[in-house]
Amino acid sequence: MNAAEVRLSCRRGELAGPTAGLARGHAQANLVVLPRESAYDFLLFCLRNPRPCPVLEVTDAGSPEPRELAPGADLRTDLPRYRVFRRGDLVDEPASIEGYWRDDLVSFLLGCSFTFEAALLAAGIPVRHLELGSNVPMYTTREACRPAGPFVAPLVVSMRPLRPAQAIAAVEITSRFPRSHGAPVHLGDPEALGIADLARPDFGDAVPIADGEIPVFWACGVTTQLAVAAARPEIAITHAPGCMFVADAVD
Repeated sequence: MNAAEVRLSCRRGELAGPTAGLARGHAQANLVVLPRESAYDFLLFCLRNPRPCPVLEVTDAGSPEPRELAPGADLRTDLPRYRVFRRGDLVDEPASIEGYWRDDLVSFLLGCSFTFEAALLAAGIPVRHLELGSNVPMYTTREACRPAGPFVAPLVVSMRPLRPAQAIAAVEITSRFPRSHGAPVHLGDPEALGIADLARPDFGDAVPIADGEIPVFWACGVTTQLAVAAARPEIAITHAPGCMFVADAVD
């Protein structure tokens, strides 16, 4: 499927799972939707933490159309699954947010590491969760992001196991994608990030690490979901982890 076909499949309710590996060559994005009164502080949080929160587009209040990344798309229907928070509590995981939409809502699209996976594959670097047809594993670390108003969160990272030589090449390749989290934030020992057990990710699915491989960690946009939960706005809507917005914009 191309990017428009992925979005149409979401709109029809045919795609409800992770978007990793779909529409290769196109950018994928995290989604955060907030009331206008919370938008400034959240934007400041993103600008202070560009590795996990690289801003790709901010919509006008009340508009569900990402006019820069995918003109004509609808952020209310064109992701596989969403999360709805009320005062920081997760209350729903719907396939559409049309019933929650309001004229004061501002949408943020933030870069996603799924975007650079096509470049890794093209270089012969394996991507384990794509091989397994699963979601990427994501972990909450003890590294603190810079706060902004009520938005405060620890850094969340995604992990891909690689052999050391592959990890070096992955650093070189992904550093060319600064708006999709860029180069890894850590290689090797997960305990240095405060991660106790790689077999138990906080989000996504665990993947095996073979002999001779090391875990490689990238900043992850799910960081914003923890920031939203901490800020406790009246309402907030995000993508479900791994269920991204697939843009017309190329990687």
